[in-house]
Formats: sequence, structure tokens, C-alpha cells
Amino acid sequence: MRKLSVLVFCFLLLSLILVSCKSGPFNLLKPATPHEAYERKLVSAGLNQTAMGTMWINNAQQSLQKALSIKLPFQEKGYFSADKIEAVAFKFQLTRGQKLQVNLDRKPTSEFMIYLDIWEHEGVNYKLIASADTLGNNIQLDVDKTGTYILRLQPELLGSGSYTLAITTGPSLGYPLKSANKNQIQSLYGVGRDEGARQHEGIDIFSTFRTPVLAVSAGTVTRVNSNNLGGKVVWFRPEGKNYTLYYAHLDEQMVTDGQAVLQGDTLGRMGNTGNAKTTPPHLHFGIYTNNGAIDPFPFINPEIQAPPKILSSTTALNATMRTNANAILKINDNQEVSLKAGTILRVMAATGNDYRIELPDGSIGYLGSNKLSPTVKAIAKYKINIDDQAVFDKPDTTAAIKLNLKNGEIVSVLGSFGDYQLVLNSNNQSGWINK
Repeated sequence: MRKLSVLVFCFLLLSLILVSCKSGPFNLLKPATPHEAYERKLVSAGLNQTAMGTMWINNAQQSLQKALSIKLPFQEKGYFSADKIEAVAFKFQLTRGQKLQVNLDRKPTSEFMIYLDIWEHEGVNYKLIASADTLGNNIQLDVDKTGTYILRLQPELLGSGSYTLAITTGPSLGYPLKSANKNQIQSLYGVGRDEGARQHEGIDIFSTFRTPVLAVSAGTVTRVNSNNLGGKVVWFRPEGKNYTLYYAHLDEQMVTDGQAVLQGDTLGRMGNTGNAKTTPPHLHFGIYTNNGAIDPFPFINPEIQAPPKILSSTTALNATMRTNANAILKINDNQEVSLKAGTILRVMAATGNDYRIELPDGSIGYLGSNKLSPTVKAIAKYKINIDDQAVFDKPDTTAAIKLNLKNGEIVSVLGSFGDYQLVLNSNNQSGWINK
């Protein structure tokens, strides 16, 4: 009876713990990502009740909704400043079968952490699918679904440093021949067959007769047989995947049912058996899921594009600059903002011939680096014509007042934003005035 009472007590205690874990902001039974672990530390220390901690947590979510559209491959060099609480997110398209590679190099490597997280984005839903581990800032991801994805970067509080981000894509599987050549692929998925009666359920890879045909990953041979269309064929299932690979028109099969294979093992030799008797030797390569055939090309496409070189000067990172002419700020594919000459902005990162910049109102986008100039020299002089002209720390009359200027005082105008001008007085104190 005593043992039963103890068991009941333990069961009730465990149930209480489980309910408590699930009812809070975090599920303690689920392994935390590095970003989530850091947020938990902020909450545990009570920093989520401070303006700084609240902003860090809010920016993490808001950055996903403001993600900038980019095209892959992509590379940028950026800088996070300790006096800024920032997070930036990039939105891009991926195709099933690709392998996504994200590399992030940061300096300094100690006492400066940047968290990387990848989200699958559909409508208003964000599904976290990958994070950088605690020892490095690189991610490799096999893309299992065609769609929109978001990569978020966010540094810890009070950390300053530079970084280089590179995002590339490649095939998630190896190539089925020893020498990879995109020109060998001459018939693609979905093209018509038998006068339009059916569609091609794979790709054809051409080479010389009896070229060794290789396993594109480790896995298990599920079937070795012959049929009218494919002739001599081999089927095998890659490790950890929910699809089956199909090799057809072989002249010779060199594996057996149930055989374990490693990537690069020879499965057979190229031929033209089955309905390919009148064609040059080639491999018909297909991929089948529970819902039927899918396009295998992204899985083995040997063409990997390097990210574009960064041509914009990185000496301007985190600097305040101004436009040297009227310019167009590209925020996203269908969103642009016209900027007047002399518009003040901050340079956040360099990519290709562009800068990623932030306007004083928080808007972020891309602008050609040749459209910007430093604010070293004044573009005009201005004489204050009222008593106690307020100078704000932001172009907003609700912002904090940094100082007051006297009637008749001469200031240098460094640039403008909206109805405000950024000015510098004789004591090298700068701020915004509303004219």
C-alpha cells in the first residue's frame, strides 16, 4: 500500500512538471536552439523586463516579418555595433533536392556571438527548421520542400564585430557518373513522350557505352530487375530519405536486392536496354516518392555557382553617409523608396556593388554604393533664427533633446531626412533640427 502511494505521488508530481513546462513561454522538454537558450538566459535574469531586453526579443520576431528578398548565391560583409540592438533576416527561394549551405565568419571569434536560424515561410506561418550549433556558425540543409525560406542573423546584446555571410546552393546527392558534366543531361523531367501520351519521369544522362553508373549516396538496393520501358534497372533507397532512386537502361546490373551501398559504389554499367534500344547509351535517372515521380535535376545538378564578389568598400560599414544624388532604395522585389540627394542613412553591410542601409525611420534596403558619399564636408551652412532651437537625437520631435542652439548660431548641414536636417555645431555636436 505504501509503495502504491509513493507511485501515485510520483505520477502526480511528474504530471505537474509536464503541465508547468508546457504552459510557460518555453517547452523545457524540447532541446533549445542557441538563440532560444540565450533568450531563456535573458528571461531568467529578468532582462526581458528592461527596454534593452524587450527590444532584443521583439526584434527577433519582427525581423522575420521584414525579411529582405535576395537571390542566391548571396554574400555580404556586415557589422553589428554594441550600441545597436539589431536583427536582420533574408528571404529567398529554394527547390526540393537542393542542399543549402550557409557560412558565417565573424570577428572577433570570442565574446561576439551571432545566432543563425532558418525558417520555412508560408503565408503567415514560420516554421523553424535549422539553427547553427553552439560551436560554429555554419548550416547545411537538404531542402525537402520547394518554397520560401528565411535566414535570420541576430547578435547577442552589447557585442560588436564584423561578419562575412555566404549563402549558396548545390545538389543534395552526388552525381551518378564519375565525371560530372551538366551538358550530359539532355532530356529533362516532364517533357512529352509517345506523342504526348505520357511525360518523362526523370532525366537522361548520356555518356559512352558501359560507363560505370554510381550510387549518388549511401543506401540500400531495394530491387534489381528488368521491365519493358527501363530494360535492366536498379532501385535503391538513400539513407534517411523518404524517396527511392531509379536507374534504368543499364547494360549490366552489378548489385543485388538488399545490398548496402556507399556513395560512389558502382551499381551497373550504362547501356540502352528497354525502350532505349534505338538511342545512344544513356542513364535514365528518376526519383519516386509515395506521391509519384519528382524532378531529379535539383538533386544532382553539378553546377554550383559561387557567391558574387563584394566590390563595395567595407570601410564604410556602420558609418553615417548621405546620398550624392536622387536614388532609389530597393526594399523588396515589389517595394522601392525614392530618396532625395543629401538623405542621411547608415551603412549596415556591403554586397556586390550595393550597400544594405538603414534610414533614420528604421527602413532597410539596398542602394548602389556609388550613390553614397561621406558626411565629412557640409553641404550648406544654416543660421539659427529662433531662440533655443531644439536639437534632437533622431529626426522626430518626440525624440530626446540633445542640446539647444542659440539664435544667430551658425551650424553645418550634413544632410536631411524628411523635414529634418542633420547639423553640426562649432563644438562638433551633431543632431537633428526641424526647420
